[in-house]
Amino acid sequence: MSSADSERSYRRIATEEAYAPTDLIERYKAQIADGATSDRGFESLMGYFLFNDSPRTTAIVERLQDLGERRIGDMDATGIDMQVISLTAPGVQVFDAPTAVSLAAAYNDELAEAVRGHPDRLAGLAAIAPQDPPAAAEELERAVRKLDLKGAIVNSHTHGEYLDDRKFWDIFEAAEALDVPIYLHPRDPSPKLLDPLLESGLDGAIYGFAVETGMHLLRIIVSGAFDRFPKLRIVVGHLGEAIPYWLFRVDFFHRGIVETGRYPNFKPLARKPSDYMRDNVYVTTSGMAWEPVIMYAREVLGADRVLYAMDYPYQYAPDEVTVTDRLPIGADEKRALYEMNARNVFGLV
Repeated sequence: MSSADSERSYRRIATEEAYAPTDLIERYKAQIADGATSDRGFESLMGYFLFNDSPRTTAIVERLQDLGERRIGDMDATGIDMQVISLTAPGVQVFDAPTAVSLAAAYNDELAEAVRGHPDRLAGLAAIAPQDPPAAAEELERAVRKLDLKGAIVNSHTHGEYLDDRKFWDIFEAAEALDVPIYLHPRDPSPKLLDPLLESGLDGAIYGFAVETGMHLLRIIVSGAFDRFPKLRIVVGHLGEAIPYWLFRVDFFHRGIVETGRYPNFKPLARKPSDYMRDNVYVTTSGMAWEPVIMYAREVLGADRVLYAMDYPYQYAPDEVTVTDRLPIGADEKRALYEMNARNVFGLV
């Protein structure tokens, strides 16, 4: 750590950082090896990481399973003071409902124990099982009230279904009541989206994640979920999965669709879609260490809506911290980006 780094007046909090219990890794391997899944996106994504012995994938899988010495060492090496950790995609969302509910609770206990061991370095988000919305809401409440986890992680679609479906709104109701955010994290595209992306090699982080998760976020917005739950907060990585760059167009055509009644289930909203993006949604810089787009997101959404993230260990790139350090913003703005926005969103002390 440089002398300049040691003199900074803020802490660097990284807010989209993944882990995977060894048990989950083994379950994923077994599902793929035994042909027990029909989810080709899952097979493509996790099969690449779990059955590829390249140095890069091996290092990622090893780092995913570490909640102690190696992780803390990597944080020290890059000047990261705290990680907000969540279960790696696709989490428990590939399993049947009873299995997913049970595993989410067990993994939350494991994460909470790691956080208790390093309370000044680690915080956690709860895994939940959208397959059983009432159980997911109950687990979120347990994780927040008893385990001191700071919100929930949902890895986009669950068996091809999205959170805009009202059957999942027990989860939104619980998050709003608990005053904690939901992190809407990418995963492989749902079956109906997958084929054109998979056949061209674009199904993963290169582009498919943004297509999947950006669409999911827009579905939530146009469903009226934020009118029903006005204090609900959703966090999205990768600077909003491209949605900030479409806000003008989304507002324009949303108004036209509502006025003409083109889709029977497309209902008027109390506000413009862009208003919900600015008031209910936060974005992180995970995987997007690029000055022009960080500055654009801050301008369009507001500086208080953008949080720092590294996307560890998938995009463990120490030089990305340097990019953020060099942004043309003042010391107070940098402290907000790195620390205060995360404290406010996740209720960190």
